[in-house]
Amino acid sequence: LHKLIHLLQATDDPLIQEQALITLSNSAAFSVNQDIIRNLDGLSVIGGMLSNCIPKVKEKALNALNNLSMNVKNQQEIQVYITQVCRTVESAPLNSDLQLAGLRLLTNMSVTSDYHEKMINSIPCFLHLLSEGTERTQIQVLKVLVNLSANPAMTRHLHRAQV
Repeated sequence: LHKLIHLLQATDDPLIQEQALITLSNSAAFSVNQDIIRNLDGLSVIGGMLSNCIPKVKEKALNALNNLSMNVKNQQEIQVYITQVCRTVESAPLNSDLQLAGLRLLTNMSVTSDYHEKMINSIPCFLHLLSEGTERTQIQVLKVLVNLSANPAMTRHLHRAQV
């Protein structure tokens, strides 16, 4: 895992970055690896890939962060990327794998109300995706909206959202 994280930092080759992110994502399916990746500063390295201009690299980084977000300590570090993830969801092509990867991460990050306030500005986008997206996109955005609606503090924001 240490070598993969180092490789991710050391290369500009998008194909190598994709493969390293896929491997880290698969490794993150095991809870012991989630802690190891966090302790190796892997979350910030993977999070840094969200700034990559190659959509496939961004998508693989979102998938890795999604798997890593199943851990509460990891969520505390990943939450700094929520606004950036929301912007990615908003700017990604409609129904794209990149958009779905961002929505999956937002679903996991919205299971508890800890980070809901970071998603408030994206509620109009979520509602737009609900009306314009394919069934896959609609299901994923509904999961985010259901999580947000479970928080009484979000009621006003959900009702006032302009679509």
